[in-house]
Amino acid sequence: MALTILIVVLAILALGYLRAPLIVWTIAALAGIAYGVFGHGCALGWLIAAGVVALVFNLAPLRRMLITGPIFRVFKRITPAMSQTEQEAINAGTVWWDAELFSGKPDFDKLHSFPAPSLTAEEQAFLDGPTEELCRMVDDWKITHELKDLPPHVWQFIKDNGFLGMIIKKKYGGVEFSNTAHARVVTKIATRGGTAAVTVMVPNSLGPGELLQHYGTEAQKDYYLPRLAKGLEIPCFALTSPYAGSDAGAIPDFGVVCKGSYTDPRTGERHENVVGIRLSWEKRWITLAPVATILGMAFKLYDPEHLIGEKEDIGITCALIPTNHEGVDIGRRHLPPGSVFMNGPTMGKDVFIPLDWIIGGKDYAGQGWRMLVECLSVGRAISLPAMSVASGKFASFVTGAYARIREQFGLSIGKFEGVDEALARIGGYTYQMDSAQRLALVGLDSGEKPSVISAILKYHNTERMRYVLNDAMDIHGGKAVVLGPRNYLGNAYQTIPVGITVEGANILTRSMIIYGQGAIRCHPFVLREMKAAMANDGVEFDKAFSGHLGFVLDNAIRSFVLGVTGSKIASAPVGGDLAQYYKDIERLSAAFALMSDMAMFSMGGSLKFREKISARLGDVLSNLYIATSALKRFADDGRPKEDLPLLKWAVLQALHDAQEAMTGFLANLPNRPLAFVLNWIVFPLGRHFTTPRDRLGTKIARLLMQPGEARDRLTRDVFVPESETDAVGVLNHALNAHIEAESTEGKLRRAQRDGKLKSLNAKGRLDEALGSGLVTQAEFDIVTRARRLKREVIMVDDFDTMLEQHDTEISKREPV
Repeated sequence: MALTILIVVLAILALGYLRAPLIVWTIAALAGIAYGVFGHGCALGWLIAAGVVALVFNLAPLRRMLITGPIFRVFKRITPAMSQTEQEAINAGTVWWDAELFSGKPDFDKLHSFPAPSLTAEEQAFLDGPTEELCRMVDDWKITHELKDLPPHVWQFIKDNGFLGMIIKKKYGGVEFSNTAHARVVTKIATRGGTAAVTVMVPNSLGPGELLQHYGTEAQKDYYLPRLAKGLEIPCFALTSPYAGSDAGAIPDFGVVCKGSYTDPRTGERHENVVGIRLSWEKRWITLAPVATILGMAFKLYDPEHLIGEKEDIGITCALIPTNHEGVDIGRRHLPPGSVFMNGPTMGKDVFIPLDWIIGGKDYAGQGWRMLVECLSVGRAISLPAMSVASGKFASFVTGAYARIREQFGLSIGKFEGVDEALARIGGYTYQMDSAQRLALVGLDSGEKPSVISAILKYHNTERMRYVLNDAMDIHGGKAVVLGPRNYLGNAYQTIPVGITVEGANILTRSMIIYGQGAIRCHPFVLREMKAAMANDGVEFDKAFSGHLGFVLDNAIRSFVLGVTGSKIASAPVGGDLAQYYKDIERLSAAFALMSDMAMFSMGGSLKFREKISARLGDVLSNLYIATSALKRFADDGRPKEDLPLLKWAVLQALHDAQEAMTGFLANLPNRPLAFVLNWIVFPLGRHFTTPRDRLGTKIARLLMQPGEARDRLTRDVFVPESETDAVGVLNHALNAHIEAESTEGKLRRAQRDGKLKSLNAKGRLDEALGSGLVTQAEFDIVTRARRLKREVIMVDDFDTMLEQHDTEISKREPV
C-alpha cells in the first residue's frame, strides 16, 4: 500500500510539473483506479466515481452546468466594477516579456531570441557628433546657479540639430530615431547636466509630438510636426493640476461645447459664431510651460446642449492651444531642486477654442485618457529610466575613480570594506538599471507598448538612482557637500525627488500600478474571465476558468517540486554557473503565479485596496524582470567574463529581493491558514536566496577603480571631457597618473617609516628622495604630476564672504 501511495504521489507531482492537460490527468486517474480495482481488488465504486468526475470535468456542457456556471454567477457579483479610466489603463499598451514571468514557466529561448539593442550608423553619428558637441557646450554650474536657464546659443543648438524632433518622422522633418537611440541621447546629455537633458527629453516624451503622430488629423500633422521638429514651436503638455496628480482622471479642468468667436493667432483670421469649447483650467508643474509656444491640454469635456452628439459627459479630451491665444496665461515658473529646466503653471478662464484644435479633431473628443495612457506606456519606459541610468553610470565612473585616487591612512579609500560595500551597490544597481531599460527598449523598437514594464522601469530605476547617488555622496564625503563647479554630484543629488515624483509618484506606482495592471494584463486567464463576466459570456468564462484551475494546480506542484529540489531539475538555456540563475527564476516565477492566484482567490475584489499586498507582489514581478534583463544583457554583450561580477550581483540581489517580497506577502496575507500552506509549498526547505557575498562585491569595487573594458561597458555614454581643468575630465587623468605613481608612493612611505626620509611634508620628502637617489627623475615627475592631479580631484570650491564671485584661482594655490 505504501508503495502504491508513493507511486500515486510521484505521478501527481510529475503531471503537475510537466503541466499535463486535463485529458491526461483524467486518463492517469482512471488508469490508477483501474489498477487499484483489478490489481488489488479495490471497490468498483471508486472506478465509477472517477468516471463521473472525469465526465464532469471533460464534458463542457456538464462542467458548465455543475461547476463553472454557479461559480460564474458568484464571480459576476463579487468582481469589482472598473471605472472607464481603469478600463482604458488596463487596455492600453501590450503585454510582452512580463506575461512570460507571470506564466510560471518563462520561455528563456524566447528571451534570448529578442534582438540585441543597436544603433544605426546615422544614430551613432548623432550620438558621437551633435550630442557630444552639446555636452561640451553645457556648463551645469553656470546654468543652474548663475543663468537659471540654458544659454541662448545652447537653446539654438538644440533646435537647429534636431534634438526636439528625435521621435518625429522624417517626412515631417524629424530625425525619426529608434527608442534605443532616443534613450541613449538622453542618457549622455544627462551625464553632463539635468537641465539640458530634461529640455531635450520632454518634447520627445509624452506630449504634443507623440500624440499628434498617433492621433492627429492630417492638417494638424502637416502644420505642427515640421515646426516641432525644427524647434519653431516649443511644446508642453498640461495634465497635472493642484488637485489631481497621480489621480489624473480626476482633473477638475473642464470645457463646455458651445458657440463662440475667436481670432486664430496663427493666421490673424477672425471666426464668428462657430461651435467650439469654452475652456477653463489651472495647471501646475508643467515642464517647458514658461517658454512654450504650443500648449497641449487635457480636460474634461461636456456638451449640455448636445451640439456634437448625444452624450452630455463626453470625457477627458486633449487639445492643442497656441500660447499666444487670447486668455492663455503662461510665463511664471517653478524652481525644481538642483535643476533649472523650465517648469511652471498655466491658467485660463473661459478661453474659447474651435473643435478642430482637439487632437485628432472632433472624433477624438472624449478619447484623451486612452490616448494618454497608450503613449505613456512608451514615454515612461524611456525618459526617466534613461536619466536614472545616466545617474548610475555617472556615479560609477566618478566614484570608482575618486575612491582609488582619494587616500586615507596611506590607502585608497575604495580598499576599505565599508567603501567597498557601497561601491558594489553602485556598480550592481547600475547594471540592473541599464539592463532593465535595454530589454524594454528592445520591446519598444519591436513595436511593443509594455505598460507594466514601463511602470516597473519608472519605479525601480528612479529608486535605484536614489540608492546609487546616496552611496556616491557618502563615498565622496566632503567633496560632495560643498556646492560649486567642482561638485559634480550636488545638483543630481538635489534633483532626486523630481524623478521620484513625476510621471506617477513612486509610492503609488509601486502600490497600485505595477501589480494592479500586471495581475490583470499579464495573467493568462484573469482578464479573459473578467471580460467574460462583463460580457455575460458563460461559455468563454468556462474555458478561461477551467484553464485557470489547471494553471493553479500546476504552479502549486511546480513550486513545491522546484523548492524541494533546489530548482535543480528545471531547464536552462545555458550551462555552467549561470544555469542555476535561470532555474531559480523559473522556480520563483511559478511561486509568484501561485501567490497571485491565492491572493485573488482569498481577497477577491478587496485586493484592489490592499496596496501593501499588491506592492509586494509587484516587487516580485519587478525583480524577476530585472534578473532576466541582466541575463539577457550579459548574453547580448557576448558574455564577457570580466562582467561576471556585475551580472552575478545583479541577479543574486534581484532574487533575494523577490524572495523578501514573497516573505512579506506571506507574513501579511489575511488568510493565515492559506499563508501557512503557501509557505510550506513555496519554501519547503526554507529561504536560501541570500544577498551577494562580500567577495563578489569586492570584485565590483575593484572593477570600478581600475580602467578596463568592464568599467568602460558599464559607464558607456558617460560624457567625459578631455580637459584636466574640468572637474569630471580630470578624473581619468588623475586615475591613470595615480595608478602609475602607486609603486613609487609605496617606496616613499616605506622609506619614511624606516627613517630614511626626514622632511616634515610630502613635497620635502619627495625632493629628498630625488636628491638621495631613492627615486629617479622619471619617478619624481610621475609622482609630482599624480599629486597635482589628485589635488585637483579632492579640492572643493570656496567663495568670497558675500557669495558674489567664485574664486577661480583656488586650483593655483600651492599645497602645503
